[in-house]
Amino acid sequence: MLKLFTLKQAKKDQSSSTSQNKTSAAQIRIQKELSLPSTINISFPDSNNLLNFQLTIKPDEGKFYLLSTAGMYKDATFTFSFTVKPTYPHDPPKVLCLNKVYHPNIDLEGNVCLNILREDWKPVLSISSIVYGLQFLLLEPNPDDPLNKEAAEVLRSDRKAFANNVARALKGGIIGPEKFDKLY
Repeated sequence: MLKLFTLKQAKKDQSSSTSQNKTSAAQIRIQKELSLPSTINISFPDSNNLLNFQLTIKPDEGKFYLLSTAGMYKDATFTFSFTVKPTYPHDPPKVLCLNKVYHPNIDLEGNVCLNILREDWKPVLSISSIVYGLQFLLLEPNPDDPLNKEAAEVLRSDRKAFANNVARALKGGIIGPEKFDKLY
């Protein structure tokens, strides 16, 4: 009888120690999703926290050559921070651009206007879906859904002036009152 009680207690101790180290569903899914294309680099500020990471994207026009006519951001390097909630995949991650960039869909604070990060998010979408969306935004800015209204207006009214502004900004230049990060 004493041996049975000891076995029950050992099993209870083992289950309580594993329940303290349970991995959330969000962490399990993120582990599976983080195999990304070779043009994307990933880093973890805290290697024990898979729900907060940074992706470095270098847009490659070749992947979207049929869709892209501009490629103004090609070969620049952009860093995005991802904060994934424990409720992922039911809620989208929070994505911020860590670089100050001249782009109609990225404001000067780094907020990103990508429909799948807001109203069009569905749990079947993944980190890869967001990465491809970001790459596409960098290859084909969308002036019809802007966060940076000034950049969007220049893109709509004078594409050549917009391209010149992008080139100046990517070299760390100044446009209006704003100094941008050098991204080449």
